[in-house]
Amino acid sequence: MLGQIWMDFLAIAFELTILFIGISFLVSLLQGLIPYEKLNHYLSGKNTFIGVIAAIIFAFITPFCSCSTIPVVVNLLNKHVRFGVVMVFLFASPVLDPIIITLMTALLGWKVALVYTLVTTALSIIIGLTLEKLGFEKAVKRVKMTGYKEPEVKFSFRFAWEETVNLMKTVYPFLLIGAGIGAIIHGAVPTEWITTYLGGDKWWLVPIAAIVGIPLYIRLSTMIPLSQILIAKGMAFPPVMALMIASTGASLPEVALLNSIFQKRLVTAFVVSVVFMASTSGFLFYLI
Repeated sequence: MLGQIWMDFLAIAFELTILFIGISFLVSLLQGLIPYEKLNHYLSGKNTFIGVIAAIIFAFITPFCSCSTIPVVVNLLNKHVRFGVVMVFLFASPVLDPIIITLMTALLGWKVALVYTLVTTALSIIIGLTLEKLGFEKAVKRVKMTGYKEPEVKFSFRFAWEETVNLMKTVYPFLLIGAGIGAIIHGAVPTEWITTYLGGDKWWLVPIAAIVGIPLYIRLSTMIPLSQILIAKGMAFPPVMALMIASTGASLPEVALLNSIFQKRLVTAFVVSVVFMASTSGFLFYLI
């Protein structure tokens, strides 16, 4: 069994490594063509539609985990960017990652990646603007941040390679962790057990997966290979997606950081919103 687990790990890790290096390099190269100054201008504009679209684009092209998003959120608030637009970015940034979505396409299929992108984008917009409509802007603490620098991006093969290496240092270990857990599940956990307890149309698995996902703090880069194995072993697709979105969209470290810039009622609303997003996405996958 140990030999089979090791071989599974090597196979998964090799596939992920080739995909990750190629996709990361291409995305880093293309990011040099994005006019960040204009994007910041649109974020600060008064037009809601343009501001929201700019927030989604900015979230998509900045491959941040949930904790790394916080300094950017503080910077946007200090620039007096509209609260609803900032919230859209806060919810969308961890779950919309071009590198991971491309990996998702390669491992789970383009239909899954497309539905995932559309659903998380739509829910990020709805939740962000709803929190603004409910008056949660008043629950933002006055926080000043020093030392923050806008990310330097330029169109250059050398710069793209340096960015790829930096991503390898920060994200790649989580991919290997996901590959390792996936290999163990594939080799040691009986398919019948997963099919019996985690498969089928058990609707209650979706909200449970969404709630369990937040304290786990599993990065999306870890969940991609893990979800591939869980689905292959017979786990129902909706709870897998709910677990993926919840564990990526929020985490205990992020909640602790948010507590320093938001009042408790907004922090609570954020956590509830992430669970809602994850659960709704899971139920939508049942319908699809």
